[in-house]
Amino acid sequence: MLSDTHPDAERVQIELLRRKTPAERLAMARRLSDLVVRMSRQAIARRHPDWTPQQVKLAWIEMSYGRELAGQVRDYLEAGS
Repeated sequence: MLSDTHPDAERVQIELLRRKTPAERLAMARRLSDLVVRMSRQAIARRHPDWTPQQVKLAWIEMSYGRELAGQVRDYLEAGS
């Protein structure tokens, strides 16, 4: 595996992760996932500055989960309006 992390630093990182409880590791994963979602939505919004927040979210859903689900969410939101 290619890495720019020095092997000694990688060993320390792995040891620190091993010391964490499953709940702590899950919380770390959730924070990272939330960050990735937020950053990808921000990237869509930057690319389409004229879009509404809802359009950005729908584009993100389509990119992440597919056109069919995005269409179902769009239909649901429009029916509730």
